[in-house]
Amino acid sequence: MRTLRLAVAVPALAASLLAGTTPAAGAQDDVVEIPARYTEQRLDWHVCAPDELSSPPPEGAKDIECATFLAPRDWDNPAEGTDITVAVSRLKATDGPATASVLTNPGGPGAPGRTFPARLRDQDRLRAHQEIIGLDPRGTGKSTNITCGGAIGTGSALDPRDRSRENLDLILDGTRYAAESCQVKSGELGPLINTYQTIHDIDLLRTLLGRDKINWVGYSAGTWLGAHYAQRFPEHTGRFVLDSATEFTTTWQESFDWQPLGFERRWREDFLPWMAKYDSLYHFGTTGEAVRQTYEEVRAALAEQPVDFEGQPLGPNELDSAIASQLYDKASFPDLADYLVSVRTLAGDGATDAEQAAALEKVAAYVPDAEVIGPQPLIVPGEYADAYDASFWTIPCNEGRWYGNRHSVVRQSEELGQEYPLLGWGWLVQPCIFWENRPMKLPELDGEGVPPVLIVQSEHDPATPIEGARRAHEAFEGSRMLTITDEGDHGIYAGGNACADDVVEDYLVDGVVPEDRSCPGMPLPVPPGA
Repeated sequence: MRTLRLAVAVPALAASLLAGTTPAAGAQDDVVEIPARYTEQRLDWHVCAPDELSSPPPEGAKDIECATFLAPRDWDNPAEGTDITVAVSRLKATDGPATASVLTNPGGPGAPGRTFPARLRDQDRLRAHQEIIGLDPRGTGKSTNITCGGAIGTGSALDPRDRSRENLDLILDGTRYAAESCQVKSGELGPLINTYQTIHDIDLLRTLLGRDKINWVGYSAGTWLGAHYAQRFPEHTGRFVLDSATEFTTTWQESFDWQPLGFERRWREDFLPWMAKYDSLYHFGTTGEAVRQTYEEVRAALAEQPVDFEGQPLGPNELDSAIASQLYDKASFPDLADYLVSVRTLAGDGATDAEQAAALEKVAAYVPDAEVIGPQPLIVPGEYADAYDASFWTIPCNEGRWYGNRHSVVRQSEELGQEYPLLGWGWLVQPCIFWENRPMKLPELDGEGVPPVLIVQSEHDPATPIEGARRAHEAFEGSRMLTITDEGDHGIYAGGNACADDVVEDYLVDGVVPEDRSCPGMPLPVPPGA
């Protein structure tokens, strides 16, 4: 299931209740007094050192700045005295001092985002007067971390299409072990890694930035975070862009359950026909269904005998994960096609030594020097991967009841596997059915009293299918929706679609709230050599 990737706020008070404190909304819409040692912090902006970022900044973002601030570990008891550190970043406005701040979030949930402002580095119109802010949410990156002790991934080589009772029990036992390890290893901080706590961290950051309102560009699970902030703090909500939206008006479980459909649709309707179109180059099949059957043959061969790839097995799960991780962005289609051809060579019997060596080289080039949290639209360096894994599981499991048990997830994965085989069979890996902490109840979102937010959504988005985004749009009062037709990329704004960028920046920069409308998608790529 690892793929991706809130209550009306208390009116602001004119003055703090006590000297040296600032009021904030609490868990039950009461007022919590924030000690001045939090609100009177200064952000010590400095050019980020190499060890403060997950990767070197690209051209156009080399002057990205870093800072940290302290936040209460528990926003329901900020006077308790235990702090966490939150790591933030910014790209300055280009035409003088910034008049607004746009906060960004890459999704996850729980993905580190300190380097993420670099995505918007070339958005000249946006950057003229707005500073671009990134942060590693509590639990991940250079912020105070949680951990699962490396337990996530236990049993990941077990093929969920093997429906023997012994195999299914091993998969479920591995999931339970990892879930228990997350809760034990993350200790007292674990239950406090959730949306409610994080949006209060963000509102403290707003105060430290000196803004009455913030703007927002959140992708994927960053739409969940942004929508929950907007509902809780509508008086501090500026212009919020929710790009590639989760169904943030429902539960994590219901939102996640649409992913097998989304990935299957992207796979069958976009990628497979595209690869078949270039059969003269790939020789994998002349129709989408023929390409899929070739994939099935390769997958079956790997299930029978995994390939030893640099000391690690390359089996059917690794194949499926690689496929899903490359369906987010059409620009990855040529690399994915090359990967499939190379894996077929490695899994077959008729290749020469030279052909095997060339295939190994291509597969090695395809594997990033980092962990693909996957499928995810992010490559997370190894030093961040455990904390991200832990946050990715912990946040949904901490928020609202997750229905199911060992028997029900086996039944559900059987049904989803029959209909959506790319990911559906694996839907029995649901750690939240083993979570023992009492989950908090997040408020239902309806958008009442919230300024208009802009949802941006492609028709064939694999990770956040459009069906959920449409339901969220319908349920969230005042929202607007920009639909990208004939498109399946996950993450549209600042991705090269000029029509979409213009609509988003008319809203973000000039405050023009559009009516529901559409923009055409971008064409699929032509592979090198075609």
